[in-house]
Amino acid sequence: MSNMSNRQSLFEIEWWVISKRSIYLIIALLLCGVLVGALSVYLWIYGNPFEKETKLQAPTGARFVSFDGDVRVVRAQTRETVQVNANTQLYPGDIVQTQADGRARILLADGSTLLVRPNSVVTIRDSRTADGGQQTHVRVAVERGQINVRTEEQSEKTSNIVETRLTESRLAAQTGASFGVRDDNTEDIRVSAGSIETTTRGGEKTVVRAGEYVAINQTGNIARRERLLDVPAPLAPRDLERIFARSSGTNVTLRWQKPATGTPAYYRIEVATSPFFVSAGKVIERDQLTNTEYNVGELRPGVYYWRVRAVAPSGQASEWSEPQKFTIVVTQGSGQVVIWDVSAEYVAGNIYLVRGRTQAGNTIRIAGRETLATRDGTFQLQIAVPPGTRELSIEAEDSQGYRGQYRFPLSGGRGTADAANRR
Repeated sequence: MSNMSNRQSLFEIEWWVISKRSIYLIIALLLCGVLVGALSVYLWIYGNPFEKETKLQAPTGARFVSFDGDVRVVRAQTRETVQVNANTQLYPGDIVQTQADGRARILLADGSTLLVRPNSVVTIRDSRTADGGQQTHVRVAVERGQINVRTEEQSEKTSNIVETRLTESRLAAQTGASFGVRDDNTEDIRVSAGSIETTTRGGEKTVVRAGEYVAINQTGNIARRERLLDVPAPLAPRDLERIFARSSGTNVTLRWQKPATGTPAYYRIEVATSPFFVSAGKVIERDQLTNTEYNVGELRPGVYYWRVRAVAPSGQASEWSEPQKFTIVVTQGSGQVVIWDVSAEYVAGNIYLVRGRTQAGNTIRIAGRETLATRDGTFQLQIAVPPGTRELSIEAEDSQGYRGQYRFPLSGGRGTADAANRR
């Protein structure tokens, strides 16, 4: 019996008690390890899918340089319409819409600029670079309105194409051209510099060079081709000019210069209170003018804009000149700009602190320095004067450009005086 018990002791077995929770934890860890391994293999073979998505959504090289008025963008992917702001970017398929008071300048991938005129609809079909910047593809489509395009230097692998309903045009390097699409389904192309290769919907292929104008009829054929009629140059009133008048209504004579190229039959002029010449803001519209000046009567005080264009005997119309801004100001006599309660407080050395009162918002200039009067009309300015100065002058200017000079004496170390108005 003793021998039997000794043999059994040689084969004793130890057992561990393992909880269910531990088993589940081990299984979970094994599964996580398998998933991490599979993910690593996928990333090694196919790369990061999120990184690819980011690259696809990166800006493609088209962005707004500047814009004025109401400009909107219709997103290609969502069809959402957004109002343009300083951070708006453009992607392939996006549509740019300008309203009657809107215009926008866009920089494209090849360095060219696109100016979208008011009441226009333009699609940015493509604006991208490829092969590390070796190839550049730009394509825009004009649905309605007018655009101006200017290209820079181009490589052989660069393409810049403008589509319209009736034409497809490839722009060469250093080219300036405009494309107009009208509501009556006719179009025109103007080339001021460089050249473009154009194919019409009717199958005609042609090269339009600098100084040429092409009109496209409704069937998609070239209706006429002639010398480009240049823009008349405005002479007067000059841009930002102030016109001083003695009454609430005054006459203003508009003058312009004949176009540098082309022969005009007549001119059209417009005067408006808006730089976009919207219908509600137009003051004067005149057509069939054969002279290079026109007198506009009884304009009230305010801010105005004017422009002019030429029309050839064939009906070709030049582009409008850039709007010229002028202001009519009524002269109200010698008491318009006044200043009073002037005092000059001595500080030290040749330093004085000048105080006084004038109309709110007036600009005050003394001894090469300037300041603005506060809302209650008070002002103060610390100045340095040359040794031995006995008299100082104040120059005051209001928001309409009227000026007046005012003098006061300095007495010893301190000076106080009332200013006398001088025109």
